[in-house]
Amino acid sequence: MPALGSIDQLISVLLGLAALAMEVFALVDALRHRSEAFTAAGKLTKQLWMIILIVAVLIGFLTRYNPLGIGILPVVAAAVYLADVRPALRRISGRGSSGNGSYGSW
Repeated sequence: MPALGSIDQLISVLLGLAALAMEVFALVDALRHRSEAFTAAGKLTKQLWMIILIVAVLIGFLTRYNPLGIGILPVVAAAVYLADVRPALRRISGRGSSGNGSYGSW
């Protein structure tokens, strides 16, 4: 059974590193947007999102070998940013999709 334990550990480490990569990506993306875009999109301020995402990256780094438990909180924070805030910021800055494909609107 030691091989099974090492496979579980490997999967846990890979999931933790993937979660950390997502958290770092969210932080870098938030850094790229102007603070006015956050308020124009009706979201929390850039400063508050920066605090949330910096704390998420720090916790994610500390729990990268065990992403379950408290390590899930930074994943949720980054996922909320990426699924809700980032698309709104991209629409405000003109980089988002308008919903029109090459054959018309969806």
